Amino acid sequence: MNLSEYLQYDGLGLAKLVANKEVSSSELLNLALQRATHTNPKLNAIIIPMHDYAQKRTQQELTGPFAGVPFLVKDLFQEYAGYPTFYGCKGLKRINHISEHNSEIVNRWENSGIVTFGRTNTPEFGIKGITEPEAWGACHNPWNLKHNSGGSSGGSASAVAAGIVPIAGAGDGGGSIRIPASYCGLFGLKPSRGRTPWGPQMSEAMHGAAIQHILAKTVRDSAAMLDATHGAEHSSLFKIEHPQSSYLDAIQYLPKKLKIAFSTHSPIGTHVSKDAIAAVQHTAQLLESLGHTVVEDTPPIDGMALAKDFITTWFSQFSYMLEQIKQQHQAKDSDFELDSLALAAFGGQTTAMEYIHNLNNWGIYATKMNHFFDRYDLYLTPATATAAPKNGEIKIPNWQKPILKSLLKLRKAHLLAQGKMVDQIVKENLKWVPFTQLANITGLPAMSVPLYWNQDNLPLGSQFIAPFAREDLLLQLAAQLEQAQPWFKRYSEIQL
Repeated sequence: MNLSEYLQYDGLGLAKLVANKEVSSSELLNLALQRATHTNPKLNAIIIPMHDYAQKRTQQELTGPFAGVPFLVKDLFQEYAGYPTFYGCKGLKRINHISEHNSEIVNRWENSGIVTFGRTNTPEFGIKGITEPEAWGACHNPWNLKHNSGGSSGGSASAVAAGIVPIAGAGDGGGSIRIPASYCGLFGLKPSRGRTPWGPQMSEAMHGAAIQHILAKTVRDSAAMLDATHGAEHSSLFKIEHPQSSYLDAIQYLPKKLKIAFSTHSPIGTHVSKDAIAAVQHTAQLLESLGHTVVEDTPPIDGMALAKDFITTWFSQFSYMLEQIKQQHQAKDSDFELDSLALAAFGGQTTAMEYIHNLNNWGIYATKMNHFFDRYDLYLTPATATAAPKNGEIKIPNWQKPILKSLLKLRKAHLLAQGKMVDQIVKENLKWVPFTQLANITGLPAMSVPLYWNQDNLPLGSQFIAPFAREDLLLQLAAQLEQAQPWFKRYSEIQL
């Protein structure tokens, strides 16, 4: 097999070749490394190599649906024992932090037969919708290297779109699978709360709002990997029902005729680009051509209130995480980015009463979505408000940095998050990505489907949200859309 042939297959396709002894896992690994050697210096997607581990892995008798397929994991909550894990943090990079255990999601990926040879770039602690950590630098978008790949699973998205691997590990706590999927033209599914495991380091992340899965070029790869990884384990708080049949089997059938609500309006009142609106309009027309009913409507949820509740939980949880890291590793403020210190300062001032009030609101939003789905099968929005931003476009203005540093030194940075400033912080943090947090807070499954490229040949995904535990419905529709408007060959347009 040569590199051009390697690029023509998805994960299951490569695994079939290995199973038929038409190619070996070591040959596939060498091709992935060859592709990475050529493209990664331009992309900055892979930051921690694991070549020795991968070479040993190819000498084993691998089994599973992805036996022998090259794979990458995100450098965030996807640990391998004995290998560095930095979470995109310059402080953990400085001390060369080594993981003591495998994450359970990694164990399940391993059982599927994958061959992991590296860890991918991510923003510090995954707190941004772009990947530009000070520890590693920006991750470039293979469709246009001047643009970012998104976050927080940006490195994985860039590597998959560029053809280094057909699938890669990802995670989604506020859109971190769907955002880079949108920016990089990939299929990205966020499973339901509790669908995939978080052990052994925690029972669930951010009350279940964050979930682990992969980024993929094809719907069937995503379905097959969810088959291989779903289900509770000893650390899980609750068990989610298993589907009646496998997800891979489910996509062999067309979905029923669906009634789908759609909206192109930002839930927080921010600007939505013409490209994002055009992407959803294009998707709506495609859905109607397939016999589905599409109706413009939105759930009766106050978008700004939901965004504030998301920000409250996000900042508060992050404040706790940062404090834990400081204690465990004797880290100093200089070990963290200014953005991280500011978010932790804001979150650390949340009172118990405020936090409980915010968490109770999550149940209200879930109830409203359940009623909404009494009338509709799915909800369609843009995945992101724009195509991928340019590298360096989203950052703290230089004039604000000395002010923020002074307030942090005086331990008064939290004062910036009072009164009307809260609305401004919410809008500044989420204006690029205002559509994705709804599914995280409510625990609903959601996906970004690559059906639209703008005049600059930058992709922009369409997001679908489904009722709880209905990943099968999302995957069925995605497979139908993939068949109606195939996107796999578009990756050949990427020239690196």
